Amino acid sequence: MEGAHRVVVIGGGFGGLNVVRKLRRAPVQVTLIDRRNFHLFQPLLYQVATGGLSPANIAAPLRDVFRKQENAEVLLGEVVEIDAGPREVILSDGKQPYDTLVVATGVSHQYFGHDNWEPFAPGLKTVEDATAIRGRVLTAFEEAERETDPVRVRAWLTFAIVGAGPTGVELAGTICELAKETLRGNFRRINPANAEVILIEAADRVLPGFDPKLSAKALASLEKLGAVVRLNHRVTNIEADAVTVENGPANAAQTEQIATHTVLWAAGVQASPLGKAVAEATGAQLDRNGRVNVQPDCSLPGHPEIFVIGDLANFTGADGKALPGVAQPAIQEGRYVAKLIAARLRGETLPPFKYRDLGSLATIGRHAAVADFGWCKFSGWLAWWIWLVIHLMNIVQHQSRLLVLMQWGWTYFTRNRSARLITQVPKGQDI
Repeated sequence: MEGAHRVVVIGGGFGGLNVVRKLRRAPVQVTLIDRRNFHLFQPLLYQVATGGLSPANIAAPLRDVFRKQENAEVLLGEVVEIDAGPREVILSDGKQPYDTLVVATGVSHQYFGHDNWEPFAPGLKTVEDATAIRGRVLTAFEEAERETDPVRVRAWLTFAIVGAGPTGVELAGTICELAKETLRGNFRRINPANAEVILIEAADRVLPGFDPKLSAKALASLEKLGAVVRLNHRVTNIEADAVTVENGPANAAQTEQIATHTVLWAAGVQASPLGKAVAEATGAQLDRNGRVNVQPDCSLPGHPEIFVIGDLANFTGADGKALPGVAQPAIQEGRYVAKLIAARLRGETLPPFKYRDLGSLATIGRHAAVADFGWCKFSGWLAWWIWLVIHLMNIVQHQSRLLVLMQWGWTYFTRNRSARLITQVPKGQDI
């Protein structure tokens, strides 16, 4: 489309994907830039991490997603800088001009000033994170099988998860089911059901973002599965073979060291480094987590041609609170920005973006989930089924939905997780 308005979208997550899709009939040329060649359905990463799904089940190649959209192209590249003057995106190996820019690069892990913990406590944001966690969890059982010292066996069979938000709760519940059901009879010297899953949360309840009654039901479901939940506990140190926690007021805190080789991090996030690059190029302000403060239409002050959406954006909702870092805000912001771009080209305007809270869901285990739709709050079997349907329908490609549905059906009826693969090559060994 020679001479068409050039829209560059950085990031192929939920926000970026919806911008490109909604511009399919607009008189624009869209360029989507991402370091990866696929869109990742992050809400199901924990199932890859616990052997329930394979990475290909929840990843859709971007070129295939947009193969029929003639006004869209995909570039595989790494953005290192934004030059707002000449309106150019600077890549590690070139430049890409734009008339309108949409930045939707998301977030990464946040260790609250303790980045040295990262090698011992991986987070869950990428496919690599998921397969690495899967390898750690499964390797722990393998090491326990070979160990003869009961104390060391116990350490290998102890799994500590830091953070009791949706990701932490989902990981804890699924690892409990993996140990007690899926791995039953797979080992000769150990009983996987003896594994201890410890969920550590600094707040006074699990799922702090949910209604307190739903948090209580989620806690009961976790304990029924056998998880040990430590509320009001702060992590003070993580090492290769232990995690140290404190409980109580700072001047009289009780310290405990938990022997474990498997610590998983689900406690916090920080913005993509590109947020800082955007701020330096435009003068935009960042919040304490590195997210870019945006205007009511998701654009930047003084730069109406630049939008920041999704987890990278600090957007204040009608209640005065920042929008949650989940898929729905990113999806809705992406659709809104696409409509706004098209409206501007017609010489029209749109009212400010208004987030519509469609509710929150979290699953704890088989037949156990909580649902908070504002006007209606419930838990149990019905919430679990609604969680399944909503997640299934939000997967990008139809073939992936079918594959996930088949895999879920197999897991449900057999209690088996067929993707239990340790794919990392041990250090010192060649492929």
